Amino acid sequence: MFARWLIAVIVCAVLAPAQAQTWPSKPVRIVVPFPPGGTTDIVARSIGVELQRMWQHAVVIENRPGAGGNIGADLVAKAAPDGYTLLMGTVGTHAINKALFEQNGAKMPFDPAKDFVPITLAAGVPNVMVINPKLPVNTVAEFIAYAKARPGQLNMASSGNGTSIHLSGELFKTVTGVYMVHFPYRGSAPAITDLIAGNMNVMFDNLPSALPHIKSGRLKALAVTSRTRSRALPDVPTIEEAAGLKGFDASSWFGLFAPAGTPRTIVDKIQADVAKALAQPEVRERFIAQGADPGGNTPDQFAAFIRAETDKWTRVVKFSNAKVD
Repeated sequence: MFARWLIAVIVCAVLAPAQAQTWPSKPVRIVVPFPPGGTTDIVARSIGVELQRMWQHAVVIENRPGAGGNIGADLVAKAAPDGYTLLMGTVGTHAINKALFEQNGAKMPFDPAKDFVPITLAAGVPNVMVINPKLPVNTVAEFIAYAKARPGQLNMASSGNGTSIHLSGELFKTVTGVYMVHFPYRGSAPAITDLIAGNMNVMFDNLPSALPHIKSGRLKALAVTSRTRSRALPDVPTIEEAAGLKGFDASSWFGLFAPAGTPRTIVDKIQADVAKALAQPEVRERFIAQGADPGGNTPDQFAAFIRAETDKWTRVVKFSNAKVD
């Protein structure tokens, strides 16, 4: 038995480098666990174009929305660990959902820590507090006063339960004492559509997906949820600046994951190629112009980052007593 195990280890050690050299030999699928048009989709497609050029094989973006990203993530968790099915995961799927769903008595279909191999951080973005321009407020302080005078009358949209968009709003509600009704959508795009139409009043959206509508005037930006201002919206204050909510920080991030068991040589190749793509000046500038900070860190660095984010967001979930509606 020991001899057989030793032979298997030796064979894997010999074949792994060769496997990485010949990978990919066919199209690679990146599952986006949200609908087209949201930031997760934007980031995945931007990186997918660059990887397709490098690999000379198609990189297919497949949208599998639902359950705050859990449906698409679960699909990848159960896929073959060969590098051909990847996940564009988020702070929601890998740092928030487990605590949020378990707090509400729901069972996760996968384990974010055990069922995936982190590859690299793709991008970090602030969320931005946006309102329908018809709402008669121009600052966060005015919004708080307006909402407090109308408890339960304002509707808060999100891209789904468990997303940082949802939790940013829940944190805001908790620290301000404002009561708004939460409406989870299946992604940012449909939520923004209803916000623009006036069916929703406010949303704490990822900046890249909200930015075009802010620039067009269809949405009004009151503040960003990060600790520092965004280079894409330098004139928009942070929530801490705008409302004196010290330490308020509810940013989002997006990163590539593979199913557990994927060979490290393949994981390292994907990370290196993504980092190379994100280091290109034109790609970096495009990300920054969209309100995103490009990533590219190593698998080990990304894993450590996720552990810290999981601890942070677990505290936010408990503090806000967020509900899965």
